Amino acid sequence: MATRIRLQRHGRKGYAFYQIVVADSRAPRDGRFIERIGSYNPNTNPATVDLNFDRALYWLQVGAQPTDTARNILSREGVCLKKHLLEGVKKGAFDEAKAEEKFQAWKQSKQASFEAIKNKDAEAAKAAKAARLEAEKEVNKVKAEALAQKKAEKAAAEAAKQAEAAAETTAEEAPAESAE
Repeated sequence: MATRIRLQRHGRKGYAFYQIVVADSRAPRDGRFIERIGSYNPNTNPATVDLNFDRALYWLQVGAQPTDTARNILSREGVCLKKHLLEGVKKGAFDEAKAEEKFQAWKQSKQASFEAIKNKDAEAAKAAKAARLEAEKEVNKVKAEALAQKKAEKAAAEAAKQAEAAAETTAEEAPAESAE
C-alpha cells in the first residue's frame, strides 16, 4: 500500500484550512485517511502549523511520501532534517548525540529567524500606525486653521455689520434731532 502525507481541505470558500493526514494514495483528497498528524492554517500571518512531530517522523521513516506542499511544511518544521540526521546515524556517519546537537542548533537558528521576522513585522506595523497618527494630526491641524480663519472672517463680518448698524442708527438719530 502506497501511503502519502498530504493536505485535506476544510473550511468555506475563500477561507480554507487544512488537516495534514496520512492516507492511501488511492483515496480521495478529502476522503478516508489512516491518521491525522497535524493541521495547517494559511490564513494567519505567519501561517499556523500544528504538527505531531513524532508521528510525522515515524511515517516518513516507514516510507510515506509527502506531497509538495506537505514536504514544504515538514521541512519548515524540521521533520525532514531529523529524518536525514537519523539516516546518517544508521549509516554510522556520526552518533545520535551529535545528530541531536545539530538538530537543536538548527531549531535555535530557525526560532531566532522566526522571532526576527515577527519583530520586524511588529515594528513595521508600529511605524505605520505612528505615520498614520502624524498624518491625522497634520490633517486636523489644517482643519483647525481653516476653522479658525472661518471664525475670524465671520467675527469680522459680524463686527462690520454691527458697526454699520450703529452708524445707521446714529445717522438716523442725528437728522431727526436737527429737524426739531
